[in-house]
Amino acid sequence: MKVILTTTIKKLGKMGDRVTVKPGYARNFLFPNKMALRENKKNLEYYEKIKGEIVQKEDIKLNNAKKLIQDIKKLNITFNKEADEKDQLYGSISKKEIIDYLQNNNLKVKSDDIIIKNQIKSIGEHLIQITPYEGIIEEYTIIVNKN
Repeated sequence: MKVILTTTIKKLGKMGDRVTVKPGYARNFLFPNKMALRENKKNLEYYEKIKGEIVQKEDIKLNNAKKLIQDIKKLNITFNKEADEKDQLYGSISKKEIIDYLQNNNLKVKSDDIIIKNQIKSIGEHLIQITPYEGIIEEYTIIVNKN
């Protein structure tokens, strides 16, 4: 099914792009959340009318993402965990723990926005990436100390 995106969606496209998606994805997610319009002549005209309004909303999202990045830079993300004598953790640090840590500091990040390339299973410094908006990628260091 061909649709016109009214918001920027990671791994799908930018606002205004015409993309092909599965019908169920469009009906059950994109259309109810007002993220896309069915591609037809009437909707193309409608999209052109509301384009300015949508651009303003996207600018607000972009500015919020930049502010979030700046706020996270001010934090030292540190965890104290139990570990064995070889400095291996009993378990690992998950996305949920990172999200909870950020929420405790009044910063809202979605699970999809956090990328952990290598699992965090040892004491020391580890790199993660946070991508709150399409095209904005920042690397942060997470410090894990022995409890």
